[in-house]
Amino acid sequence: MTDLSRGTRGVKKLGQHFLVDRRVLARIGDYASLTGEDRVLEIGPGTGNLTEVLSARAGKVYAIEVDPVLASDLEGRYPNVAVTKGDALKVPLPDYNKVVSNLPYQISSMITFRLLERPFDLAVLMYQREFAQRIVASPGSGEYGRLTLNVSFRAEAEILERVPRTAFRPRPQVESAIVRLRPRKTPIPVDERIFFDLTRALFSMRRKKVSRSLAAANVSSDALSRIEPALLDKRPQELTLEDVTGITRAISGS
Repeated sequence: MTDLSRGTRGVKKLGQHFLVDRRVLARIGDYASLTGEDRVLEIGPGTGNLTEVLSARAGKVYAIEVDPVLASDLEGRYPNVAVTKGDALKVPLPDYNKVVSNLPYQISSMITFRLLERPFDLAVLMYQREFAQRIVASPGSGEYGRLTLNVSFRAEAEILERVPRTAFRPRPQVESAIVRLRPRKTPIPVDERIFFDLTRALFSMRRKKVSRSLAAANVSSDALSRIEPALLDKRPQELTLEDVTGITRAISGS
């Protein structure tokens, strides 16, 4: 178990919870199928418990840590690890092909979409369990929503395992889950700006029928006429990815 005393200031300031269970750490490395050819991005390395696993298996590790004390402690510890002090939402990202991280949960959504804007082979990411369930939710379920659709537009996601509170120090109030993301090999051929605007409009009125949501978003009557009536009569949480991409094409006229 890693000594966390030097990271106390970071814990208080940022609410960090460090993964210390060696079995879970090893499995994360297994899930990422790392080789010496891999260049791995780690966001929020903290005290370096996962960094140690990654450095032993990958050719290069790029660790981005916002806490200056933790970042300084990590610098120079492993010869193939480059540490960047800064906010992973703002700093330039390096040239990587895999992402393996116990993410800071408060930036889960924002960092996930930043990552999905760039090409990579796969990502193995730790999330709060409820957030992970929203990513992989099925249409019609209570967890299904804009997050589900926006992630699935760019990647295939699966929950690999649930991680208990006891795997962390200090122990968090929530359970966690490990998720693997694989970017789509072929992008969905629709206007992504319209797609993301559409999911925002739909789920801002998730209890209303699709026809009401689109009318409130000022979608033209001409575009509405190109959408299947059965889809207009549904509620947003009942729409599949294919349904939403079909509506996107109707709105764009493609």
